[in-house]
Amino acid sequence: MNKVLLIVMDGVGFSKTGIGDAVTAANTPTLDKLLKECPNTRLKAHGTAVGLPSDDDMGNSEVGHNALGCGQVYSQGAKLVNESIETGKIYGSDAWKKAVENGRHGALHFIGLLSDGNVHSNISHLFSMIERAKQEGVKEVRVHALLDGRDVPATSALTYIDALENKLSELNGDGFHACIASGGGRMKITMDRYKADWSMVERGWNTHVHGQGRQFASAKEAIETYRAEIPGVIDQDLPAFVIAADGEPVGKMNDGDAVILYNFRGDRAIEISMAFDDDDFPYFDRGRRPAVSYAGMLEYDGDLKIPKNYLVAPPEIKHTLSEYLVKAGVNQYAISETQKYGHVTYFWNGNRSGKFSDELETFVEIPSDKVSFDERPWMKCAEITDELIKVIKEGKFDFMRCNFPNGDMVGHTGNFDAVVCGMEALDLCLARLKAVCDECGVIMCVTADHGNADEMLEMNKKGKLQVRTAHSLNPVPFIIYDKNTVHEIEPADDYGLSNVAATVTELLGLTPDPVWQRSMLK
Repeated sequence: MNKVLLIVMDGVGFSKTGIGDAVTAANTPTLDKLLKECPNTRLKAHGTAVGLPSDDDMGNSEVGHNALGCGQVYSQGAKLVNESIETGKIYGSDAWKKAVENGRHGALHFIGLLSDGNVHSNISHLFSMIERAKQEGVKEVRVHALLDGRDVPATSALTYIDALENKLSELNGDGFHACIASGGGRMKITMDRYKADWSMVERGWNTHVHGQGRQFASAKEAIETYRAEIPGVIDQDLPAFVIAADGEPVGKMNDGDAVILYNFRGDRAIEISMAFDDDDFPYFDRGRRPAVSYAGMLEYDGDLKIPKNYLVAPPEIKHTLSEYLVKAGVNQYAISETQKYGHVTYFWNGNRSGKFSDELETFVEIPSDKVSFDERPWMKCAEITDELIKVIKEGKFDFMRCNFPNGDMVGHTGNFDAVVCGMEALDLCLARLKAVCDECGVIMCVTADHGNADEMLEMNKKGKLQVRTAHSLNPVPFIIYDKNTVHEIEPADDYGLSNVAATVTELLGLTPDPVWQRSMLK
């Protein structure tokens, strides 16, 4: 059997415009040489190719790794929720019925990312649920709005705040009252992931649940005040705020209330869900924990059952590459740093926390630095590479995979120079891995899960360039490097991330599962 290393360069695509293209701006001689001399093609990593509603929807690391790891296309995220709302199935769920029951006697609270980025949430889902809540007799609704500026333009928060305020104004009356209760930037409160910074969740908990924090008369006032006080701040980094009337928070949570987290993406929803659900909770002092009915939009972790209640059942992903390779007796190794560790394990294995085989699967996590990623744009790529070189030389594993987060995580900061630095650090790691693959006879494949670093600027509605922090709609590379064998890729223009599983399997010397998308090899 051959040995294969699959490298996922998170957030590294091919620019279509050249505007803000930090990938091309960086000095990346190894990547350039691989693209010039090795068999390679371009993969679609967004929209319908990864199960999202349309090709206007940017891909993300979660659905990207699902597709890479299972070789198939499942309805995902926004599309899954859209289908449930269109059929009304979401409103027949036990979790929704319980939320409405509690909301008729107390308040119904919605927490989530307020944008139409379609990566973590969609504001249209919130609007639909508030309208339905009123129809079903809920009298009081409170919205705890997390500001985006990451999957949408960096300073677009007021666009979504205004849209929400207009919607609530339309609905208010006839005994129904809804308003914004609290909020803050997604990278400041509530939306931590992989237990990297519980203080974010604690700040969110105190803001949303207890109404503790700096008070303002409106969300608009809060945003405009913070922007004036913190020059250059973008939405994701805005501090927490609490909306108050006569000095009293308008949306503290009380016993008997209901809470719905309307984000559909799991990674940044798990920790706040644990804070609401878990009786044994050691991560911070929650103070008074109100007895509320809590539900997430989806089940964010199927194995750990987080949250206990949810509105829409997640896709049941079967026939993953890992499961197939375990049945074939293939030793597998997965590594990344904290920020993307779940992507090469949980998401790769079809939203499964556990392993298919403790004997045949080895997972390694390198702890991420707890600093803004543009301050250390090299992140942990050197440490990941050090570990990979060790295991490649040991020769135990047949299939190895890793994720280098630099292009994505640094890309989200909007700092162009830092992204260039991160790409150059990544390229040094590619050179080191290429050399050890030569030494040990390992086939090295290089790809990405979506674009980001390739499009760091965009034109705003006034025709002026502005910083872009969101993922791109650009294709991503798939490269095969093998010192010993010449491989050929069948030319086609319809390849997506889901074609990787069958291709890797053939490179290993095995026959792909027939349910997967076809291999790209001739």
